[in-house]
Amino acid sequence: MKLNERSVAHYALSNSPADHMGFLRTWGVPGTPPNPSGTGRRCWFVLKGNLLFSFESREGRAPLGLVVLEGCTVELAEAPVPEEFAFTICFNAPGVRPYLLAADGPAAQEAWVKALSRASFGYMRLVVRELENQLQDARQNLALHRHSSWKSRCKTQAPDQLSRGLENGYSLSRDCSPMGLVEVGGSRPAGRSLAESELQGPASFLLGRGQSPVSPETSCFSTLHDWYGQQILELRRGWLQRAQGSQPKCEEQDRP
Repeated sequence: MKLNERSVAHYALSNSPADHMGFLRTWGVPGTPPNPSGTGRRCWFVLKGNLLFSFESREGRAPLGLVVLEGCTVELAEAPVPEEFAFTICFNAPGVRPYLLAADGPAAQEAWVKALSRASFGYMRLVVRELENQLQDARQNLALHRHSSWKSRCKTQAPDQLSRGLENGYSLSRDCSPMGLVEVGGSRPAGRSLAESELQGPASFLLGRGQSPVSPETSCFSTLHDWYGQQILELRRGWLQRAQGSQPKCEEQDRP
């Protein structure tokens, strides 16, 4: 992997929030010089995304090393020095030796292991996939809940709606489904075709499509657009007829 050293250094020193930071003792992390005593070298580490930077101190202005946390696992390990809480970053690539790090205490060790284990892009992909599955399940459960609530509400309101529907010239099927709304024979005015009767209003328009005029909010956007558009079309048609009827009178008044 090739990285631009200047861009990486700028990102390490930028004001972007860090996912985790703290002092760690290291044995062999890239960029950190070895300690002749074998006790490791204490450095300041900053985790940003899937990049782990090491600095000489907390106020260091240039990173000593960088570890890209992809294709690796974080495991607990034994430290060469007593009273150190160590862990290793192991890569699956052949020929890459693990990086041994040690924290000051068990709480810091646990925090670093969790942060490093969740830093890779592969882990984020798994999290996003799991969240998408949970969202899909939640949507399905919500749809089932709404459907069951709608059916129970229809069962309680069916007798009252049936009596009102017969008075208005429509009959409601026993299952209270929107497709159950049908026109009673003889209720359409004489001399008007089916197309003309469908243009009488939004309710007739929805009935022509087999949908309920009681709750148009359950329809899709295109159906709602057509539903409300019928009123505009009918008003425009009436305005044109009135304009055409008044035009000859205006012409007669303009004559000498």
